[in-house]
Amino acid sequence: MAEGDNRSANILAQETAQLEEQLQGWGEVILAGDQVLRWVKPWFPAALMGVVSAVFLMIYYLDPSVLTGVSCAVMLLCLADYLVPTLAPRIFGSNKWTTEQQQRFHEICGNLVKTQRRVVGWWRRIFALKEEKPKVYFMSAIISLLMMAWIGQQVHNLFLTYLIVSFLLLLPGLNQQGIISKYVGMAKREINKLLKQKEKKNE
Repeated sequence: MAEGDNRSANILAQETAQLEEQLQGWGEVILAGDQVLRWVKPWFPAALMGVVSAVFLMIYYLDPSVLTGVSCAVMLLCLADYLVPTLAPRIFGSNKWTTEQQQRFHEICGNLVKTQRRVVGWWRRIFALKEEKPKVYFMSAIISLLMMAWIGQQVHNLFLTYLIVSFLLLLPGLNQQGIISKYVGMAKREINKLLKQKEKKNE
């Protein structure tokens, strides 16, 4: 068991090191984005939502076609991939890179690798469920897709995308501030109360 844990830890360390090397040119930008997403300053959430709202309002106003939207998004990604590694050191100053920043960059890359592993693990579990319990898989897939289709029919596509993007961008800050754990704990306590009340009634 210990050998398996050591092997897994070594693979994780190797993947993290590879990702650090790949994202080295984006280091300053990633650290700046990390501070914004974790709400290091109290005005960061408002600024984040302001930028997201401005982008979606511009998309709503311009109303581009799907092909135009995808083309513009890919073009911006290509420009960022070319310009950021060149301009970031000049803007942020690579000589200001400290041991603390390097450690935080290492932690971010490690978290990204772990997240990727979780997603792959969930994907494998879905296929394992398909092989082991095809009926459960089929019913779960149909019900989930029907619910998504119903939500998509009730809510405007762009507004739904805005809500999803906003939630995902606010999630790290909500987690950092302990807001998610607080409300999850409250929900668990309420569920436990309901279960206890149900048990008492059954008795």
